[in-house]
Amino acid sequence: MTIDRIWSYPADSGHAEGQDLTGYGVIGTDGTLGHVEREDGHHGMWHLVVDTGVWLFGRSAVVPAGVVTSVDGSGRRISLSCTVDEVKEAPRFRTDSETMDPAYLTAVADYYRRLTPRGTTTA
Repeated sequence: MTIDRIWSYPADSGHAEGQDLTGYGVIGTDGTLGHVEREDGHHGMWHLVVDTGVWLFGRSAVVPAGVVTSVDGSGRRISLSCTVDEVKEAPRFRTDSETMDPAYLTAVADYYRRLTPRGTTTA
């Protein structure tokens, strides 16, 4: 699996290495998504596991770091370049082991790459 920008925070996002994003609110381009359960970076593939709350019956979603447009440390908010529905339509996240499964991560990357032009360039 090629590691590309979809798994890296954009340089202009305001994300600081080592910053704990747990509990930050997550906002799509059209509304609130939920909050960060955890941030992970298995094999250099940084992503957020977002608790979406009741709008998806309590399910969580995996969001690659490359779709983060801004991290507001003082407001404890993260903005994304995609909509709530686009996250809802992403490959379903069921278990933590999926964040280490190359086939699942490839499906997630392929999906989000189609949504955001910045994810198409390999690093």
